[in-house]
Amino acid sequence: MWGSGHSSRTSVAGSASFSGIVQMEEDKHCSKVEDVVGSHVEDAVTFWAQSISRNKDIMKIGCSLSEVCPLANSVFGNLDPKKIYGGLFSEDKCWYRCQVLKVINDEKCLVRYIDYGNTEILNRSDIVEIPLDLQFSSVAKKYRLWGLQIPSGQEVTQFDQGRTFLGSLIFEKEIKMRIKATYQDGTVIAQAEYGNVDIGEEVAKKGFAEKCRLTSSTHICEEKKSDPGQLVLRNLKSPIPLWGHRSSQSTFTRPKGRLSGRLSLDLKNENDAGNNVTFPKENLAVGDFKLGSNVSLAKIKQDQKLIEENEKLKTEKEVLLERCKTLELKVEQTAQELQQEKATTMDLTKRLESTLKTCIGTRMKNLAAKVEILKEIRRVSISVRFGNDLSDAIQVLGEDCFTVPASLNELQLIWEEYNLAQEKIQTCENVNEGNILIAERNEVQQKLYMAVEVFILEVDEFSLNKRLKTLQDLSASLEAVYGQVKEGINSEEILEKFNDWRCNKREEFTSVRSETETCIQRLVAWFQNTLKAFDLSVEESLISDDTIDNIDEILENTESGVCKELEISLIEQGDADKEIILKTCSQVLQKIHSEESLIVTVQSKYKDSVEFKKQIIECLNKSPSVDHLLSIKKTLKSLKARLRWKLVEKNNLEESDDHDGSEIEKIKQEITQLRNSVFQGIYHEQEEYAKLSSLVQKWFPELPLLHPEIGLLKYMNSGGLLTMSLERDLLDAEPMKELSSKRPLICSEVNGQIILLKGYSVDVDTEARVIQRAAAYHKAWREAKGESGLLPLLFLFLCKSDPMAYLMVPYYPRANLNAVQSTMPLTSEEALKVMKGVAQGLHTLHKADIIHGSLHQNNVFALNRQHGIVGDFDFTKSVLSVQNEEFETNEDGIPKMDQFHLDDNVKSLLCSLICCRSSMTAEQVLNADCFLLPNGISMPNSEKDTEYIPKKEEEELKVKNLDKDKEKTRNGEASFD
Repeated sequence: MWGSGHSSRTSVAGSASFSGIVQMEEDKHCSKVEDVVGSHVEDAVTFWAQSISRNKDIMKIGCSLSEVCPLANSVFGNLDPKKIYGGLFSEDKCWYRCQVLKVINDEKCLVRYIDYGNTEILNRSDIVEIPLDLQFSSVAKKYRLWGLQIPSGQEVTQFDQGRTFLGSLIFEKEIKMRIKATYQDGTVIAQAEYGNVDIGEEVAKKGFAEKCRLTSSTHICEEKKSDPGQLVLRNLKSPIPLWGHRSSQSTFTRPKGRLSGRLSLDLKNENDAGNNVTFPKENLAVGDFKLGSNVSLAKIKQDQKLIEENEKLKTEKEVLLERCKTLELKVEQTAQELQQEKATTMDLTKRLESTLKTCIGTRMKNLAAKVEILKEIRRVSISVRFGNDLSDAIQVLGEDCFTVPASLNELQLIWEEYNLAQEKIQTCENVNEGNILIAERNEVQQKLYMAVEVFILEVDEFSLNKRLKTLQDLSASLEAVYGQVKEGINSEEILEKFNDWRCNKREEFTSVRSETETCIQRLVAWFQNTLKAFDLSVEESLISDDTIDNIDEILENTESGVCKELEISLIEQGDADKEIILKTCSQVLQKIHSEESLIVTVQSKYKDSVEFKKQIIECLNKSPSVDHLLSIKKTLKSLKARLRWKLVEKNNLEESDDHDGSEIEKIKQEITQLRNSVFQGIYHEQEEYAKLSSLVQKWFPELPLLHPEIGLLKYMNSGGLLTMSLERDLLDAEPMKELSSKRPLICSEVNGQIILLKGYSVDVDTEARVIQRAAAYHKAWREAKGESGLLPLLFLFLCKSDPMAYLMVPYYPRANLNAVQSTMPLTSEEALKVMKGVAQGLHTLHKADIIHGSLHQNNVFALNRQHGIVGDFDFTKSVLSVQNEEFETNEDGIPKMDQFHLDDNVKSLLCSLICCRSSMTAEQVLNADCFLLPNGISMPNSEKDTEYIPKKEEEELKVKNLDKDKEKTRNGEASFD
């Protein structure tokens, strides 16, 4: 905006003082003469100008603004129209003082640069607050030509031309202003002279203004003023030229002003900075010359006309030169293309001449190569291209297709009737009604038995396994060739269309192959005839059209035949052919899978029928006997009575004053033998319960109804965990008071294994819930088949004398995580192995829809420091509260774990588990990267591979004195859940 004058600012002190800048007082007597420089034109009679005496002030203002404004704050809120701000001019990106004329919207404002007079629309971000020492009056003043006014009804074009003309006379020129009067808004009425030229008269002569009627010499003329808003819009529409320095008489710098008209001035070179600041030639005007006081207006106009004509000729010359250069480039480019084309033609001619010399030889070599490829293709079967494999599969499906056995439908109906009868018996609670249902079931059972025999005999006649193997091999071979094909709608039309397509393809291929063989035979015959023609020993002449055919025609036909066969053999099939083959393959696979499904169904039914026949043949028309179970119970009852008697006898001897130690030891041995016999009987009882439970589930649901005394239903509801023959007083149990903060815990030994009894206080409702939840836990452990990661449950039994339920679990002294970490912490490798076992245990529970909710360091066991298992939880609670340990977190919410010195994969896993926003399943934890151990580190595969081996000292203490072992456990474990 400040043009080349910006470089001169650097010589001015950075913090210029404006104490010497005093605003000029208005001359009320209209006799003052000022020397000014025009800076901006509003219309043909109104313009802005700067006093020559204030050139240095403008320099100081510019330097100060360049330092203050970039660091100042942008304006906000309501803007004061009387206040002076700093504005960033859009053209040169320099700062100038401005006042707000109008707020257009929340983002844009119309401002006037007060030191120059021009206006611009700025964003609020380009307007800043300036300090008080820059808040003084404007350098530029607004002037009107004395005695002139804009004619009423003047057109816009003439208005713009008037502005342009006035700008050519006053812009960047030193003008004498003879002040006549001053408006209240500060506009100065003056007579403007440039040398001997009266600027007002020249404007009036051109018709851009008219003389005002003066009422008196002391009053200003009354004229019609243009609408200020209209004037601003016109100023904004006009082009914005670059303003340079003014002439050598006074060096001024100014922002880009808005001149009259649609054209801009062209200023000459300035002597201060040497910059060439030019303007469009159309506006070269009077102001382009340094005019003295004796320059006439005619001379100015003549020089202006010559300059305009000169510039016009220059422009035409530049256009002609540009066209000439373009034509020269095109000629040069065309010559290069012609040269390239000539070279290409010569190369092609040479190649053709060379090719003609070896034409026959080249053709024969190429033909021989193609025939060799054809031989190789004919040696390889192309049956797949014509769907021969699909045709063979269709034939296999049609020849030995397995159909539904005739007896299967009748068997299905009888079996459904039999299952319905079984369901009625299972839900029956009345014995008399149950007997009636059992008799009805037996009748159906008899019918089912006969139907099963017929079905088994019929199925035995088929080779189902062989047929299933054939279908599986056929399906695998088709999928290997065609991939996985989507099964579509079953339609015989697809198979018929395939057969037609295959026949057509075979005919076409046979025709092409026959044509190829004919052409090759003709070529061979030509060679044989030619051989005779060139045999010098043959005296008879053989050169004739009948003897030797045209070799060119023979080669053409042979090449065509060979290429056609190669095309059929090598080129990929079209989309239509592929669609037919894929649809046919889909139909064939659908038929194969349907027959496979039928065979599998029949085999399953056959297996059930064989098992039914085997089970029912012994119990036909009668229920299985429970006498063996009752016999075991009777034996157990006797053993328990003898054991109780021996326990009483031992206690009596120990309390007597003169007891014999050897006799007491003998009784203890008898007690141990009896206790082992009781547990052996309990194991046999559980086995018999398991057999009867299987019979109930499959064939005889009436057993719990007919024999309620054996408690078979309770056994089944507990998942085989509940035993009714085990009692608390039969065990040599020691209460573990230090671990019984939550529930009674009792330690004992069964068949050489140390066990814990967990006591639960139960009522009628709680007892059922404990059995149900323990059964679900036991089922999850059992179905995992040794890879559960869970603490096994041995037995569950109910106390007869107290409302207590006891759960028997293995006891691992000093193996919980708290005890292990307090004595000898796990290494990184051991910790990973234990963590994986814990993750496996949780995964086992979650698959069974069981939430543990009580996982802590005393309920996780590191068996032999290699395998981690999860302990059981409180089966009496329905709502489990989970407690999370608090971790110190970073700003992004990720826990700080640097102090733990963990592997990166372990850190990543722990962060995912701890952060609330990340939810991981137990299966995802189990598959985490940290559990992918490096080579050489083995991970226990199952609980079978990790049998708990107690330390030697613990084993000795266990054998010698169980009490000491328990005391040792008290010192190493805080609690046991």
